[in-house]
Amino acid sequence: MTTEQALSPLSPEQKRWRINVLAATWSSYVGYYFCRKAFGVLKPALREQYHFQDIELAQIWTAFLVAYMLGQFLSAWLGRKTTCRLLLLTGMGVSLIANLAFGFATLGGTSAYWWMITFMTVNGFAQATGWPGNVGLLAKWARHEERGRLMALWGTCYQLGSIAAKHFAAFMLAWLGIAWSFWGASIILFAIWVLFYFWGQEQPEDVGLPSIVEEITLTDEEAAEEAKKDGGALADSSTRPWEEAIKVVIAMGMIYFCFKFLRYALDSWSSTLLKDAFMSGPNAISSATAGHLSVAFDWVGFLGVIVGGFLSDKIFKSQRTPVIFFMTVGMFISTLFLWWFGTSSLWVFVALLGFIGFMLMGPDSLISGTAAMDVCSKEMAVVASGIINGLGSIGPIVQELVIGYLKTSHGPQAVFTLLLGVSILAVFGTGLLWWRTHRGGAAL
Repeated sequence: MTTEQALSPLSPEQKRWRINVLAATWSSYVGYYFCRKAFGVLKPALREQYHFQDIELAQIWTAFLVAYMLGQFLSAWLGRKTTCRLLLLTGMGVSLIANLAFGFATLGGTSAYWWMITFMTVNGFAQATGWPGNVGLLAKWARHEERGRLMALWGTCYQLGSIAAKHFAAFMLAWLGIAWSFWGASIILFAIWVLFYFWGQEQPEDVGLPSIVEEITLTDEEAAEEAKKDGGALADSSTRPWEEAIKVVIAMGMIYFCFKFLRYALDSWSSTLLKDAFMSGPNAISSATAGHLSVAFDWVGFLGVIVGGFLSDKIFKSQRTPVIFFMTVGMFISTLFLWWFGTSSLWVFVALLGFIGFMLMGPDSLISGTAAMDVCSKEMAVVASGIINGLGSIGPIVQELVIGYLKTSHGPQAVFTLLLGVSILAVFGTGLLWWRTHRGGAAL
């Protein structure tokens, strides 16, 4: 068991550099999203302009998702061999080039199908460096008792990044066409790459500062004794030796499968589902409008990230699993309403997308970010994050193919039924995780 030693307040220079690092890593993940999110927004346009079938679009995105999943495990391994900084600089560079090439491939329409598969696969591997690399780097700049709040604010990168990326893709689609939605995203990521090069430092020691996070190792008996003194949970950091942590990490990854299944399903298909549900009548919308409205999922979702992080630090004393469970129950209820009467009105659909986003994004951020840092030592955070994300990333692969099939063969209602079933699994999984870690004497 590792625990943080009592540390003195941060010096002004430590605070300044930590702000630089937080800004660089936050911007980094926003930039990753610019080179990831355009495809989901552009599905309706690719279908209309080049006559792609839903299953073909699903196959192209599945190539990305498979590479992204495998890349998470590769990033976990590379995180032990190199620095998180180098991992991120390389990943961003390859991603912006692959995304640029994909933009050129779209000009060929369906005849460029295999080129699209190729560039999307390369981009998937590159994108996989983003989350584990950034989480591993942040673990060296954030102390345990403040991680919930810091990660709540930092975690808005993948909400606001998704919002900005989707609006940007829809704007570029309406202004300059499909290809520029990809080319413009690569230009933005390149600008962020330059910022990260100067500000994204691996650890305080690299800029001549003392460490911000110091950890010591406790035996299981010592950890249990410390937990008793604090009413069942360790004060300060409460991490496990790796041979114990890996069991919890795998369980977290299996739960994260459900979260990423749902998040990517709504992220990838909500604009298409909106366009299909409201393609005629007084509420008829265009492909670009569907893309803008689908961002309600992210706009309200980023508030869930902030609320979840602050609740875990302030109300639950840095315990993450109670917040994860209660918000997951809220996600299930919102998904039930979407299944029940979501298509009755355009604005009901959009409002429920927002509610689901709020209840889903909070536990998603906690389990993949803050809890991934807390469950083990700071040196192993990149590995834990990679494994959790790797297992979780199987969910997006499954959803893309299954939803592509269900939507084509059985219609949108079958898709909503699937989402409801997965949300029920998430409730059971998060409840078991809360019970198991609390029973173990060092609550997560």
